Amino acid sequence: MAKIELRGVAHRYGPPGGGGAHALKPLDLAWEAGGAYALLGPSGCGKTTLLNVMSGLLAPTEGSVWFDGVDVTAAPPEVRNIAQVFQFPVLYDTMTVFENLAFPLRNRGVGWAEARARVEQIAELLELTADLGRKASRLTADRQQRISLGRGLVRRDVAAILLDEPLTVIDPHEKWRLRRKLRQVHAELGVTLVYVTHDQVEALTLADEVVVMNEGRVLQRGSPQDLFERPAHAFVGHFIGSPGMNLLPCALAGDDALVEGQRVALPPGVSARARAAGGELLLGIRPEHLARRAPAPGGEGGPPADGAPKAVVTAVEALGPYALVSARLGRCPVKFKLDESEAPPAPGDECWLEFPPRFTTLYADGRAVA
Repeated sequence: MAKIELRGVAHRYGPPGGGGAHALKPLDLAWEAGGAYALLGPSGCGKTTLLNVMSGLLAPTEGSVWFDGVDVTAAPPEVRNIAQVFQFPVLYDTMTVFENLAFPLRNRGVGWAEARARVEQIAELLELTADLGRKASRLTADRQQRISLGRGLVRRDVAAILLDEPLTVIDPHEKWRLRRKLRQVHAELGVTLVYVTHDQVEALTLADEVVVMNEGRVLQRGSPQDLFERPAHAFVGHFIGSPGMNLLPCALAGDDALVEGQRVALPPGVSARARAAGGELLLGIRPEHLARRAPAPGGEGGPPADGAPKAVVTAVEALGPYALVSARLGRCPVKFKLDESEAPPAPGDECWLEFPPRFTTLYADGRAVA
């Protein structure tokens, strides 16, 4: 395994000498040896380009790549000892599963007895033992992808395994099983693992640390909990979560935010820092944290005494243990969740909303005001 560092790495596609748009804008990243990481972002954001720069399939137009303190920017993939697993299984169809797994070892001159022992170890780990004598072409897509993974794991000297959306073609139930298997493999072998995906469920369940990208930039890296609870960028808040964070255009009124003419309390000191930062303001809160307030007592169904913001319900979706309520606060769409113990409103009903300050984030030009 290896520590991988990207120093000032950027890449443009196009003719030599530049002119093309940046697929990767300049970035610095470090991947610690033995860590489990995910690169998460929408299609076309630069994830695969970044992975191919790390593996050596692509030379960056700017910056350098370092493995364990050694500059490998000009080194080919075989020198870096990288195993890369692609979206579609890459196998030798005429070979058996055993021969496919043994091929990387035999190609490097590993003795027969050692190669056999290692193949059997990896096959057992990936639940492929019963298939070792079968032709790889006769197996299902998920088992073929296990073979691709096994060919990356079988070498003991592999510095890192890079996986480029390897579960895209897999049945949803098998995706869940393979994610669990990948976690088990990483825990047992301790190899550095970098997993590229646009699926937040895959990223948040597989990785100890997630790097969120958009338009060639790294917007935030952190644990799944950090990204959900403290999104540093409005894109991260909206991209992560089901549904994503509510983002409401707002202005400042004293220490509060003003959304469609209605006041929302902010955490202490945030309004002053937002004024200093300047830029377009968005108020962010997750549907899990936006709460429905009880109406004023007395049976009239009027607003609470403290003047909580009012919204009008547009739709209600029953989703098992909770209901997802869509509403409009003025012209702004908002969503919030009610657990099964709460009576859901009906479309057209008025409701009053509570924005707990500790769960409310103000963004200036997309970045969180700390």
